[in-house]
Amino acid sequence: MRIKSLRLKNFRGYYNETSIDFDDLTVIVGKNDIGKSTVLEALDIFFNDGKGVVKLDKDDVNKTALAAGDSNISIAVIFDDLPASVVIDSTNETTLAGEYLLNAAGHLEVIKKYTNAGTAKVFINANHPQNPACTDLLLRKNADLKKILREHDIECDNSSINAKIRAAIWNHFSYDLDLEEFEMDVKEGETKDIWEKLQAYLPLYTLFQSDRKNSDSDSEVQDPLKEAVKQIMADTEITALLADVAERVEQRLIDVSNSTLEKLQEMNPEVASSLKPVIPSASALKWADVFKSVSITGDENIPINKRGSGIKRLVLLNFFRAEAERRQLQGHTRSIIYAIEEPETSQHTDHQKMLIRAFKQLASAANTQVLLTTHSCTIVKGLDFGNLRLVSVDAGGNKCIESIVPHQLPYPSLNEINYIAFRDLTEEYHNELFGYIEAEEMLTDYKLGRTTVSYHRRRRSGDVVIESITLTEFIRHQIHHPENTNNTRYTFDQLTFSVDSMRDFIVASRVSI
Repeated sequence: MRIKSLRLKNFRGYYNETSIDFDDLTVIVGKNDIGKSTVLEALDIFFNDGKGVVKLDKDDVNKTALAAGDSNISIAVIFDDLPASVVIDSTNETTLAGEYLLNAAGHLEVIKKYTNAGTAKVFINANHPQNPACTDLLLRKNADLKKILREHDIECDNSSINAKIRAAIWNHFSYDLDLEEFEMDVKEGETKDIWEKLQAYLPLYTLFQSDRKNSDSDSEVQDPLKEAVKQIMADTEITALLADVAERVEQRLIDVSNSTLEKLQEMNPEVASSLKPVIPSASALKWADVFKSVSITGDENIPINKRGSGIKRLVLLNFFRAEAERRQLQGHTRSIIYAIEEPETSQHTDHQKMLIRAFKQLASAANTQVLLTTHSCTIVKGLDFGNLRLVSVDAGGNKCIESIVPHQLPYPSLNEINYIAFRDLTEEYHNELFGYIEAEEMLTDYKLGRTTVSYHRRRRSGDVVIESITLTEFIRHQIHHPENTNNTRYTFDQLTFSVDSMRDFIVASRVSI
């Protein structure tokens, strides 16, 4: 299972519903404090229910929404690459499509809503039958389903299996299912068991933050061995072995408690009848806690997460390099998502280049996604433009996350990458665009119909003449002739307008060819 997209509403700086699409490798870029980390932290809240790195609190409710009386945070994740079969009740296999649990586009869409940052209410946006005769079948127990079979004289090859009965009923009404998308509550009533089963198919999600406070109660998730324990415990073979151990221990405990109560019955029947053993189920056992003290330590047994940020990042760098090789060589049925904030932190440029190669290799492994935030041009330059997502604010003050358009220059340009990814505008980039248009002999076409401005040109004789030229030429001349102080200096807005005009012209020129 793989994340296809995420929708945020009323979460921190995201007031209006905002969407972001994901690939196997997705890198989020933008200015400081614009909401890049918020995306990764929202996913941590969604997947780990406050047991990961991030704890949801009331300050996470968007302030504009709160002022309007809306305290509902919504985090919706849409999944593709879905499992061929699932078990959602008892041990009987079925499919998400067959149970009408997918949206109209054929994807699994899970929505978690947090009123006033409280406990999540979980919904699945499903394109589900609304015909009263065959709706809400997932809420019905076996006896109720059998009643529908009898009332409509529907044949079913195995009426002891709920999935078989539902399929038979829906097949009977296939001509009139009246499919419609609606948000199905899957955390209450009979559907609660369905959600608990579905969670086992969701990807594991691990967030590595760039900088956070370390304390004695810190979960130390940034130590790679902590993540290794999490992954090992999710292995199906290990899970089966631990379930067997739990079952054996449970049986021994039942034997001991029963024999104790039998003896107590002989001495005091009244007390004995009021007691019963309480033994946690195997699924409730926290096996990972057995290994919570694992760590990589150095001199004087100082754990890795207590070391300097440079050392921590260096260890993590090689953890991901090792993970890339391991996941390429081994088959994995459970998907995993690695989310890393600013992996370039405290790393030399050469290390950053090694790191992005490791991330690209890791993201190419089966059932693996890598999500990054970065401020590093070195990181960005090692990526395809399709991997990038830009967080920005539109003219109305609303956050938006969009894919970055392909580059306009026919060669790798760090100035262009800076501009597209970080809106870092430089005079050098203006020169590159102007130089490209001029070299392609398109300057005359570019100038046609454009508004002109007055430019005071100083001749070698010392005389000053006034010419009407385009804003782009006006800026070009000022960049190359700073000694000419006879003109008002161009503004940053004018520089931006000129760069965007040249970029648009280059795109239009390619389309017309």
